[in-house]
Amino acid sequence: MEVPDELLSMLQGNQGPTKQKAARLVIDLASSANSKKFIRCDNSHVSGVSVITGGHGLRRFLSDLAGDPLGKVTIPTTLNSAGCDLEKIEEMDIDYPEFLKYQFEIVEAYSELGIDATLSCTPYDKGIDSGHGIGSWAESNAVCFSNSYTSLITNRESGLSALATSLTGWAPYWGLHIPENRIPNILVKIDCDMSDPTDWSVLGDWIGKQIRPEWKLPWGPMPYIVGLPTKISFEMRKALTASAANYGCPMLWIDGDSTHSPNVDKYQGEIIFSEDDLVNRYRELSPKGLVDLVVIGCPQASIGEARATAAAARARMELGEKIKNKRLWLFTSGHNYDILEADGTIDVLETAGALVLKDTCPEVTPYNRNKYNHILTNSLKAEHYLTSGLNRMPTSVSKIIECVAHAFDDRLITGPRPILDSRKAKTMISRKTKQTSDINIDGKGIPSQSEWKIVGKALVTDVPITYLGYVNRDTGVIEEPGHPLDGCEIKDTIFIYPKGSGSTVAPFILMGLIYTGQGPKAIVNTDVCPLTIPAVSLLNVPYAHGFDIDPTFAINSGDKVEMSLKDGIVNLRIINRNSED
Repeated sequence: MEVPDELLSMLQGNQGPTKQKAARLVIDLASSANSKKFIRCDNSHVSGVSVITGGHGLRRFLSDLAGDPLGKVTIPTTLNSAGCDLEKIEEMDIDYPEFLKYQFEIVEAYSELGIDATLSCTPYDKGIDSGHGIGSWAESNAVCFSNSYTSLITNRESGLSALATSLTGWAPYWGLHIPENRIPNILVKIDCDMSDPTDWSVLGDWIGKQIRPEWKLPWGPMPYIVGLPTKISFEMRKALTASAANYGCPMLWIDGDSTHSPNVDKYQGEIIFSEDDLVNRYRELSPKGLVDLVVIGCPQASIGEARATAAAARARMELGEKIKNKRLWLFTSGHNYDILEADGTIDVLETAGALVLKDTCPEVTPYNRNKYNHILTNSLKAEHYLTSGLNRMPTSVSKIIECVAHAFDDRLITGPRPILDSRKAKTMISRKTKQTSDINIDGKGIPSQSEWKIVGKALVTDVPITYLGYVNRDTGVIEEPGHPLDGCEIKDTIFIYPKGSGSTVAPFILMGLIYTGQGPKAIVNTDVCPLTIPAVSLLNVPYAHGFDIDPTFAINSGDKVEMSLKDGIVNLRIINRNSED
């Protein structure tokens, strides 16, 4: 591996402890990705800002970086959305101890590093192709949109790996940086009308739910989609990429719309999205009881989404109606807020009785559960995370015009509020079978770790793990209905899984669990995982990858295993099968 002199100087501590940590992480990522060289990045976008997403791990990590005068970013870096609109926190009525204090601390800590606190999860939404060059971006929807529709090239980074690149200016050359890796791996055929942006949000979520464990998707699912209409709006593209990104999609192509659509002879899988799929999904997602709050803007609302919401509201206002108790919240970026304020859209929404929020997003806001226990939204991205452990709130989905109707009429749907029922969750597909033969296999470590030996019980799955919202940040218990490990505790295990999925804030959740003693003894991944490596690298948790035999199939949960690292090689062997000792 050829390490640039500048990065090597940082690794040796010549530019302070903060950049030394960052350089170590960048080199660990390069090693695990089998990258032989590094690439200079032009810009970065860092995720992990809200108090409820990054949690204790984020605050503890940022406090560890404080006081280093050399610890400043070296490339232009923007920041993801926060957990509240600091100017309207009283109207949001957040019921979370010392939330505002912690949120100020986090934003200030990032600002001290030289990061531009844009507080936007849609850095690509500025009316022009603002994404360009090589980036290190960590907001999943922004990664997917920008790779698909701008000239920017970025891997799907975690909040920590993007921060490490922003501090050093360097990233491993791997994954989507390499042209031959930017090719579709799933063919999606559309056999229905797709006229509303929420249809596209449903589609992205549906694609993610079809992923099978036997498909080889080293960079995540990258669909090539045929059969969509030729007239495609910015809002449609945004809705599709955001919901597909929930499942690790870093880019996609639409036949006839994408600038460059590579030819592929064979896909890992082919799936068909039919009219029945769309209708049935809307039926499943429709509100079944009293709606407490309507939220629009996940990711943060575009100019078009805000104007569509205002138009629907204006139609009801002309009938003499008004939204009661601010039952409609529209979230947007500070950049778009200024435009919407200038053109009168915000005035229309506020006159209608809506609350317009900037710098925050529905999924990262802690809601007051004394008031809100059933949310309606137009976004499958919002639904995915609101129903998770972040808020664990029943969430329904409808098109914007229907969402606005519910905001105006609080009795449009009557009856008790729905209750989340994990028994209704679709079981995730697993190919694991019980193994009985002896296993003694070799894999790789990471450069920052030199030698260790541990023994423990294995916790194993062949289904990726989503830490944010689906692993309890306090107990370390997996809480993802339908997942093979739902209900299992990761504490003190040798945790073996393919890779992390979902939110790019995952490393902060894992770090928080490690800080508080609720994390695993060691972690083994089969695929390159920028969502896991940052936490194990920075906190020196034994880590292994790149085994000659896939350990997610070779080892059972409950097996007693021994792992040892020496000279860069990790040996993993079974001591007892399914030991209860």
